[in-house]
Amino acid sequence: MTRVMSPVTGRVVGLAGVPDPVFAQAMVGPGTAVDPERESGHAIAPVTGKIVKLHPHAYVVVDEEGHGVLVHLGIDTVKLKGEGFELLVSEGDEVTAGQPVVGWNPAVIEAGGRSPICAVVALDAGADALSDVVESGEVTKGAELFTWS
Repeated sequence: MTRVMSPVTGRVVGLAGVPDPVFAQAMVGPGTAVDPERESGHAIAPVTGKIVKLHPHAYVVVDEEGHGVLVHLGIDTVKLKGEGFELLVSEGDEVTAGQPVVGWNPAVIEAGGRSPICAVVALDAGADALSDVVESGEVTKGAELFTWS
């Protein structure tokens, strides 16, 4: 059982609240999304594991059970080519749940005309693999968003 934590503090909007059809329709996988507080800070590792993919705007952590969790910081943020993001770990690093992975400022992303909403997705998971998925309400960084069995 993998407990997936929120990488940021904010308001949970669920995947349906993501202004991108690929995430909103769960084409990447099931999960949820958080509309982050508009202040500079760090996005954290949602689970303990290995960083298998690392881009300034997105990262994947795979835990010891082989569960890959994607954290995508904002929508269309790949077009920023890393501007406004600070990598705090490297691809291949082992991280602990709650460890800072990327520094960023959602207010700057929004000021640039993009949504700072963070999708948190269980890669290669069936919709029934997740339980206790948080779909709404306030959440603090490190609080549980869903469990994956």
